[in-house]
Amino acid sequence: MRETEIRNYTKLNELAERGGILIFGCGMDKNIPTCELRQAFAVESKVYNRSFERLSVKDALRVYKETADTLSPETVLLHIGETDMDFFAENSAEFDRKYRELIAYIRSQNKNCRIAIVSLRNYDRNTQIEEINKHLKYIAESEQCEYGDIAAKKVWNPKAAMETASFIYSIGFVHPLKNKRSVYDLVNILFCYSA
Repeated sequence: MRETEIRNYTKLNELAERGGILIFGCGMDKNIPTCELRQAFAVESKVYNRSFERLSVKDALRVYKETADTLSPETVLLHIGETDMDFFAENSAEFDRKYRELIAYIRSQNKNCRIAIVSLRNYDRNTQIEEINKHLKYIAESEQCEYGDIAAKKVWNPKAAMETASFIYSIGFVHPLKNKRSVYDLVNILFCYSA
């Protein structure tokens, strides 16, 4: 199944513009409605989703090379770890090492790429997810990546944010919207739109 998805993403990459924002995650990330969110929030950059159902940090580097490398993204949002609960419990140091390997590879391909590590959702306050998120935050800090914390439900009103973006766009302030969005905004738009 995954090999078919990899082939599909590879074909899509032939049509894609280089640069832009890349979501590289697992689980529900695959279903993020990137086109609709990009349009609703007036995000100028292209947004590409190269997420898989059960992507593990153990396979992430190989899968990234095959599905995302040719996109040369300007921003990468990493949201991996959801399927690695057992792996993390067995060997958290190896989990950290695999995450760092992926980040190092992305930087070796584009030293100016903004990389953000997005935490795991933890609405039920699961202690193991809390521990993984601590590791993810530490990795983000030590690797000089940004950290997008979506562990708790946000007091964020996507409808109001969308209306504000729409209003600014409609009255002619198009140029400010062409600036790079902050990673905080991107994480909220792409990962918390339904929270």
